[in-house]
Amino acid sequence: MWPSIANRGRRKPGRLAKLPPGLAAIQALRAPARRLKAFSREIEPKIYGRVGNLEVRLARTWAEIKLAQRLRYQVFFEEMSAVPSRLAQFRRRDEDAYDALCDHLLVVDLDKTIPGRAGLPERPKVVGTYRILRQDVAERGPGFYSAGEYDIAPLLKSKSATHRFMELGRSCVLAPYRSKRSVELLWHGLWTYVRENRIDVMIGCASFEGTDLEDHKVALSYLHHKALAPVEWRCRARDPLGVSMNFMPLADVDHKAALKAMPPLIKAYLRLGAYFGDGAVIDSQFGTTDVLVIMPVANIDPRYFEHYGAPAETKSRIAVDA
Repeated sequence: MWPSIANRGRRKPGRLAKLPPGLAAIQALRAPARRLKAFSREIEPKIYGRVGNLEVRLARTWAEIKLAQRLRYQVFFEEMSAVPSRLAQFRRRDEDAYDALCDHLLVVDLDKTIPGRAGLPERPKVVGTYRILRQDVAERGPGFYSAGEYDIAPLLKSKSATHRFMELGRSCVLAPYRSKRSVELLWHGLWTYVRENRIDVMIGCASFEGTDLEDHKVALSYLHHKALAPVEWRCRARDPLGVSMNFMPLADVDHKAALKAMPPLIKAYLRLGAYFGDGAVIDSQFGTTDVLVIMPVANIDPRYFEHYGAPAETKSRIAVDA
């Protein structure tokens, strides 16, 4: 089945100092929200599926996006090791300018609501989320967020004539809901979105907890030798951020130990046929070691289609009106 997304695959805030000079993303992240108004889009309400009391759909309003931001704050800053800015701590939301550009996939609990403020209607309880940035939207704005750590421009230039890209980030599920049902719902929605928008390649960064490379050398060496992207798909970590993942020869890598040491999401991407970028990036502020995931849809093992639907299908098999 599709992977657990309890606490990995997110892109983290507060990285302005690491973005290379000249990237449009610098200006976007520093700009007031009003400067991003030109990039905002009307959100088309879409429900991708429902199982019991849980529903997966796109966020419909800014109020729902704020609920996703609060969930991200709870998971990344309160449960995990990310350190919030003073503004984020005050608002208790994980937010940046990219939220105005992205679609936000939500899993909501229909049986639980949050009271509205100032007489507004009650709002659904958001228990899972994924942030999605399509290439056509990114190119009208600051570009992809992962460009701050990896040089993805050559890949986009060489493949964009024949492939549609999208970037995944900020994935998380509330602890009590980290069950097979809620995680599969999130992936049902994501896969339906991919087919609906005719996406060919998914990219994004995933993280190992901790910055001590000695702890990750077996897993990183495995990724380097067994899952490094072919030359035509390869992206390098930006200097001086990148560190080599080639800590030991393949013959010395204990494959079982390497897989055991990997976060669930990275291990799941491997099973799906993902490639990985050249080099890892240490993030001392957030206490993580990041790797770039490059997942062509054509690489996905067909056995997953039996449950989630074939690439030609544009509707989830668990859609409300299925």
